Amino acid sequence: MVQYVDLPEIQFTVEDAADIQQNVITVYEGLTGRTLQPADPVRLFLSSLATIIVQQRVLINQTAKGNLLRYASGPLLDHMGTFQGSERLEASAAITTLQFTLSIPLSSATGIPSGTRVGAQGGDGSIYFATSEYMEIAAGATSGTVTAACSTAGTAGNGFLPDQVNVLMDQLPFVQAVTNLTASSGGATAENDDAFKERIRTAPDSYSTAGPQGAYEFWAKSTSAAILDVHAYSPAAGKVTIVPLMVGGQIPGQDVLDAVAEKLEDRGIRPLTDQVTVTAPTPISYDTTLTYYISRSRAAEVPTIQAAVTAAVAAYQLWQRSKLGRHINPSELIARVMAAGALRVVPTSPVYTALTPLQVAQEGTTTITYGGLVDD
Repeated sequence: MVQYVDLPEIQFTVEDAADIQQNVITVYEGLTGRTLQPADPVRLFLSSLATIIVQQRVLINQTAKGNLLRYASGPLLDHMGTFQGSERLEASAAITTLQFTLSIPLSSATGIPSGTRVGAQGGDGSIYFATSEYMEIAAGATSGTVTAACSTAGTAGNGFLPDQVNVLMDQLPFVQAVTNLTASSGGATAENDDAFKERIRTAPDSYSTAGPQGAYEFWAKSTSAAILDVHAYSPAAGKVTIVPLMVGGQIPGQDVLDAVAEKLEDRGIRPLTDQVTVTAPTPISYDTTLTYYISRSRAAEVPTIQAAVTAAVAAYQLWQRSKLGRHINPSELIARVMAAGALRVVPTSPVYTALTPLQVAQEGTTTITYGGLVDD
């Protein structure tokens, strides 16, 4: 399938203001048989009309181009998605696995109601996790686990480490303690236009129920707006492995992997004979160590350039970890630092490293050294 980013620019009508103005004046002069001088009131009037025509041409181009996937945005993109059976993913809440522990084993099952709230240690209760379903601790057992979702959709619930969500806000008889077993993850803002465009473009792959690679990747991405990239492959006949990557290049936790696996269990998605496994990508660590120099002619800009270089390195690291299988490429780092204002860049690390689609680059230590001013 041809990607829309590879298509040439398109313009439905000419927007050149000087050309439109000249055409209006030429037509008038041809019809009236008189020549309009630069200060002629009629010429000035026609020039004002030409301005309105230029504005209309611009609107025509914007409206017509908005009907194409490459240029569509906002509500128009939402309408375009309905033609493919796709909807923009709403903001998703972070999830984690909670373990409830009883003070003593009981002779009967103990129910944990759906919606039971558990807050973070040291928090003020504004952000808490609520159990997603009813769970029972079997008779004679003292603990059970259940998935819980953050009360606030978005990224606010991400990053709570195991044992940090442990304040029971709804008291339950015989429940002595509760804690999260997994780091909370999966929270994301609503799907942005670029991500939604890509899902619309690949939506036709989802029409097949025979298990093609594109269909598995489409449905895996449809699990949550927090999923940035997906790679699907078959290691053996009848077996399929799905490798998702989170927004910001984060490695997905077990809760997110389970959510993707549950999504792909739908009978309309997974062929009966496919055994699907969802696994996290393998992180490949690299260090960032470089020395950069600034032109002596830009001495007055040194503080600004230093800040820009630091931002450029951070942007490079985000770019590096934002796609599965993206090779670790120091040339990209050099280009970004030079674009930030450095005259010369001497990187010690990283070195070029080829990755597979099952791997993702993850930055380690970062050492940025300013080498001083040098002559051009």
